[in-house]
Order: sequence, then structure tokens, then C-alpha cells
Amino acid sequence: MRAIAGRHRLLGASPDCVAALKDPLAFADLCRAHGVPHPAITREPVANKSAWLLKRAGGSGGTHIRAAIAGRAPQGAYFQARVPGRAVALSFLADGTAIRVVGLTEQWSAPSPLRPFRYAGALERGRHEAPLLASSMLAALTEGVTRLVVATGLTGLASADCLVAGEDWWLTEINPRPGATLDVLDRRPKPLLALHIAASLGHPCEPEPPPLDAAASEICYAALGYAPIPPITWPDFVRDRPKPGSMVARDAPLCTLFATGPDSAATRAHLRGRAAELRTLLALTEERP
Repeated sequence: MRAIAGRHRLLGASPDCVAALKDPLAFADLCRAHGVPHPAITREPVANKSAWLLKRAGGSGGTHIRAAIAGRAPQGAYFQARVPGRAVALSFLADGTAIRVVGLTEQWSAPSPLRPFRYAGALERGRHEAPLLASSMLAALTEGVTRLVVATGLTGLASADCLVAGEDWWLTEINPRPGATLDVLDRRPKPLLALHIAASLGHPCEPEPPPLDAAASEICYAALGYAPIPPITWPDFVRDRPKPGSMVARDAPLCTLFATGPDSAATRAHLRGRAAELRTLLALTEERP
């Protein structure tokens, strides 16, 4: 990033901003200095392993998270205290001095024996449904994230991952880039990329309201290994499609499914139906001579 910045203007987070937000110890110190709740972290041995997680610095998608082990955290990893709550993500536009909320999504996992915290998908509720968070909680999250945006000079489209339990919340990380919820949120007349560029240039715009319906995306993990991927006609609701002839290992991400519906329950059910439809299509393709 620094080499590119030496020749071109960057749109979005600066190299210094990324360094401050993606270094686990530096981020924990930043949260502490600005009064933002953040789970305790350490690289030193922990007495009660069941109360801690082991994470790899720079990891994504939850596949790098494990139960804590004995001894000091390995090189490039750290321990994070377990905290309760449901996972939510706040997507926002930043101009280095303030933020404008784009959307709030709830997230869920798809545990596997080796990856118990593997990310699965995210959903934005329909506008007629009960809000995901109380207005006071949303205000607290927004205020906390804003303090860190001002401290780091973050600009552009970004997302903050949080855990919320009752009246308590913890910020686990800020992604200084568009997050995994981009497909779910980018349904407004004006593309989020245009808003990202405007915010990066210091001209942030208020995001337009989302459509009335709910929307969700979910990663489809391969139940079987594909070596190679068979040539199939992918349904329109499938995104991130693997190339025909490429290799996809068992339990690796195969593609992303997208669905909308009148409310959250209907949308999640629609996702399950589309996952079953895709599995049937793959099975029929493999059976052909």
C-alpha cells in the first residue's frame, strides 16, 4: 500500500490506518484509549483456557479461530477473552471525522469439526421488521466507532464487527474496507462503490434507504471435494462461482448464495431452499457419464 501510495492517490484507508486497525495489540490499545469496549487480549499463557480463544492475526472468515491452547500464543497469533452475545456488523461510510451508517446486519456461523467459528452468512432485516438493535445500542456503537475513525483518519466504506448481549457490547474489529456484507447492502439506486469513492475524497453522502424487503447471503461450503468442478449452468442466485475445471477441497468455500424475502424468516428459508437446490444440481451433474 505504501508503494502504491507513493505513485497514486489511494481511495479508502491509508497504510497507517490499516496498520493501526489490523494489528491486534495496537487495536486493543486504541479501543482502551478511546473508551470503546473490546475483549481482553494477550499473547501470554492464560490460566483458564476455556475462557479464551486463539486467533491468528490477519485472519478472516472465522476459520482462524480456535479454542485456546496451553502456553504462550504461537508466532502471529494471540488469545482473546470469550465474551457472550450475538454477532452484528455495522457498515458505514467514513470521512476521517464522522461516519454515516449504511446498514446493520446480523451474522451466523457454519461450524465444522476443525473450524468451529467459520463464517456462514449475514442478513439485513426488512424495513418493516423490528430493528436489530435498540436505538440506544445503535447510538453507542456508532459513537464508539466514530471515536476510532477520528483517531485513525479512516475514510471510505468500512465495517465494524461487534458482539451484543443485553445492554453490553464489544467491538471485536474494524475492517477498513467493504466487508462480507457488501452483497446484502448494495441494493440501493446509487452503488456503494460510488459512495465509497465520495467519502474517500472527503465528500460523504447520506446513504439511501434500503429496499423494503430483507436480504441475505450465505457461503456454501463444499460437502464433497470437487476435482475438478463439473461444468454446470449456475442458477442466477449463485455468486462467486468457481471456474469449471478448478479444484475445490471438501469444506472449502464453493460459492455464495443470495436471497431476498418479505422478512428475515422467509429470507433464511429461501436461502435453505436454494442451498438444497444447488446440492441437487451438483449431484445430478456428477452422475452424468
